[in-house]
Amino acid sequence: MVLAKEKKTELIQNFKGHSKDTGSPNVQIAILTERINLLTGHFKSHKKDHASRQGLLRLVSKRRGLLDYLKSNDPKKYEELIKKLDLRK
Repeated sequence: MVLAKEKKTELIQNFKGHSKDTGSPNVQIAILTERINLLTGHFKSHKKDHASRQGLLRLVSKRRGLLDYLKSNDPKKYEELIKKLDLRK
């Protein structure tokens, strides 16, 4: 599942820290969250797609690592981000 270019640029605009920011943890987490949501919807109709499920687990693990990094380095941004993305923790 590939994220559309327009959607990706929209996410970057919403979560960037400065004008040329495309790789900060905030932006990466937002993009990963969108991809995870797309894959989750994909599995509602394709229950036996185990290869994509493995990719989903990798994305979730990568996002978890970035969230842990953000939480340890900037707890305020972490709290704002999880509220904005509506994540559980």
